[in-house]
Amino acid sequence: MDTSTQIENLYKLFLNNSSIQTDTRKLKEGDIFFALSGPNFNGNQFAKKAIELGASYAVVDQEIDVTDERIIRVDDTLLCLQALAKHHRQQLNIPVIAITGSNGKTTTKELVSNVLATHFITYTTQGNLNNHIGVPLTLLSIKSNAQIAVIEMGANHQKEIEGYCQYTLPTHGLITNCGKAHLEGFGGIEGVRKGKGELYDFLRVHDGTAFIYWDYDYLQTMSAGINHITKYGTKEGGVIGDVLSSDPFLTVSLKNENELSVIETQLVGDYNLPNVLCAVAVGKYFGVPANKIKVAIEAYSPTNSRSQLIKQDTNTIILDAYNANPTSMKAAIENFAQLDASKKVIFIGGMMELGTESIAEHQALVNLIDKYKWEQVVLVGGDFSKVQHHFVYFNAANEAGEWFKNQHFESTHLLIKGSRSMQMEKVLQ
Repeated sequence: MDTSTQIENLYKLFLNNSSIQTDTRKLKEGDIFFALSGPNFNGNQFAKKAIELGASYAVVDQEIDVTDERIIRVDDTLLCLQALAKHHRQQLNIPVIAITGSNGKTTTKELVSNVLATHFITYTTQGNLNNHIGVPLTLLSIKSNAQIAVIEMGANHQKEIEGYCQYTLPTHGLITNCGKAHLEGFGGIEGVRKGKGELYDFLRVHDGTAFIYWDYDYLQTMSAGINHITKYGTKEGGVIGDVLSSDPFLTVSLKNENELSVIETQLVGDYNLPNVLCAVAVGKYFGVPANKIKVAIEAYSPTNSRSQLIKQDTNTIILDAYNANPTSMKAAIENFAQLDASKKVIFIGGMMELGTESIAEHQALVNLIDKYKWEQVVLVGGDFSKVQHHFVYFNAANEAGEWFKNQHFESTHLLIKGSRSMQMEKVLQ
């Protein structure tokens, strides 16, 4: 059987069953199980269990010791999953907005989808399922009643975004920014721009529309040749706004927007300004009424350790432990330094995937921290162990947490930030 026929047959099965699942622990009766494999696991070994748990079919790419017509053999389960997602996408005649960037992807995705969902039946990436498995699963979760979709795309190397575009087929897209993230995989900041710019490349060739934060000169340069551009920013664009206040929550002032003159967000940090302006720009572009845009943005409260504001006794804690790179670290520290608070403590975890630049970037961050006055500075793990500093240092977040408990801080503002692998939320546990 040729591949296209196999995909069409699988698609018919997909339409008649609940959904796609790649983890037997989350399997619902009637799901189609895709036996994905990786360096440390082999999903084929769970195909029999998936059937026993109620899966309607199990798609495998190895011979397994089971004779059952519900076991479907393909050449490569991951490629099959992605091809099935593309086939499904091709049946959907709706706008699909792709979002990528070094920082702020998930927050922007949440703001944009919340705004659109006030006016359209909107499907979007759940959590941060933005990789080679999460993107096709997101596409396959889109039902026939969809009016619009928002897809987040993460990437840590060249050609990754290009690959996602091949089956996501975005009609619209935006790059939040290109910062110092995943330098090891991308090969430096120019590599980051090239990799993220693969989204612009797709939009350019397929006559798509790009939403661009016009304050960033490099995004202007990268987007050259795209016929349809919607600008937003602090100086130029269809949506123009600026920070009215940020202590700690961001309030945005918008020019010439009438009902949207002020948006009071639940987001910590003025570095969220582009994310808010983007949501306003996308909402306006698709005709969402101004009052709905305002309500949707103001109602959004970040979760999952993404710039969460936590009140603990008399202390105020900003927990931003989902990810970190030199660009986002600098923004968070500078924003925190500007807060109107008498006592400020920072817990900063190591940054990952910086390659040969890692030690220099950690040293630069230490030097930045040293410019400000803090009640206390605690560094945790990573290459902070290899740079010069005079701050408190621990190898792991749980050790920093033990120290924190013994300090008995009162009426103190704390910033806790680090790469996901550092698990900086353990400081509070």
